[in-house]
Amino acid sequence: MKKNLIIIFGALTVFFGAYSVITLHDTYFKWGRMWQTPAVRPHEDPILIMDEDAVPVHGGEALYRKADPATLYSPFSPVTAEIIQEGSKLYFTFCLQCHGPNHDGQGTVGQSFAPLPTDLRSAEVQATGEGLMFKEISYGVDRPDGRQPALATTIFPDERWKIVHYVKSLGER
Repeated sequence: MKKNLIIIFGALTVFFGAYSVITLHDTYFKWGRMWQTPAVRPHEDPILIMDEDAVPVHGGEALYRKADPATLYSPFSPVTAEIIQEGSKLYFTFCLQCHGPNHDGQGTVGQSFAPLPTDLRSAEVQATGEGLMFKEISYGVDRPDGRQPALATTIFPDERWKIVHYVKSLGER
């Protein structure tokens, strides 16, 4: 019994001794942990003045979102093989996981969806206007027969147009 009390007393002495040394070290010595961290004082720096053109107030994504799909047209006219090739690269970067390498909705991720992602070579998709296809890629679709996530914050507008042209170039099955 005395042995246990001596062990407990010794352990408590070591613990409180170490605690006291650490506390003194942090409080009184400038190389202590709390002294090495610089203070963040954002209120002491002058406020930055933004350039007039830093925030767009005309044009941009808001116009695409508000526009009627029938009035949206690609900035790429005429569509060249280079644009379709770039669209292919973008498709295989952003769309392949769901729509698959054969554009049939059998991508690695898409196989787990119900309903499956749309077959991009179907007559329905190929008949879709380029403006509507652009808006569906950009702002998503959520209806009982399928879903499309909104990609406007992921893909630049010109790149979305290239994907539209690539999908249109596939033709029907």
